[in-house]
Amino acid sequence: MPAQRRPLFILLSGLTALLLGGCSTMGPAPVHRGETQVAPMTGSELAQSDVNRMATLGMRDNLDSLYRLLDKLYRRNPAEWRKTSSISREAAIERVRSAIDSRTPWPELQGKRDIAALSLALSADFRGDRVAAFIYASADMLIVAHDGKTTFYLVDGLDAQYVYNAARNIETAVWLLATRRNTTGQPLLLADEISERERNLSFEREFGKVIGRLDLLSSVLTERYRRAVITYMQNLAGASFLQFLPVR
Repeated sequence: MPAQRRPLFILLSGLTALLLGGCSTMGPAPVHRGETQVAPMTGSELAQSDVNRMATLGMRDNLDSLYRLLDKLYRRNPAEWRKTSSISREAAIERVRSAIDSRTPWPELQGKRDIAALSLALSADFRGDRVAAFIYASADMLIVAHDGKTTFYLVDGLDAQYVYNAARNIETAVWLLATRRNTTGQPLLLADEISERERNLSFEREFGKVIGRLDLLSSVLTERYRRAVITYMQNLAGASFLQFLPVR
């Protein structure tokens, strides 16, 4: 072997041994607090890159987080869902979910979408169902940041900066929700609670999950072109080890 190739060969051999060794010594992971869930494979995944799939799963999980927050906020603020539905809290939740899934404008937001809708939902003088308006506007802002889509394929492109900005918008919205007061001096909505009797930070944790997923996707989108170059160089370097050798 030529001398100039030996350091690279040694490095690759060492990494391979390390990875194989790590796999062989790891025992089964504990599952007493739940197991990882794997979605059924579909034919449409053939038209998705790794980043496309990650963005699709991230959007699914972020919307699920918002739907959980919708339910939790309605439980803590029952007067809000009664503005939307006189039947039940469940009916109010279903109406909001249906509007988000179908991208149907929310009537109380006066035709506003994206960050304009979010600003209206968090304004002190808003008189409608604030829980519905806030969750709908948050979901709409996330979808807009993802180029208006919730499922992504090879032909789709995402802007890392827009995704990053969406994470910062959620942070701002959570801060406003915790600090801003309505015209009567009361919190816009009851959410997290810290008192002598109870310490409930479940809202903050759920919002934190949304922010974390957005930041991770933004970082991956930023890295993808650099990784493409690195992968090309790795393949180029490794090609010399895959050549047939003369035997006579």
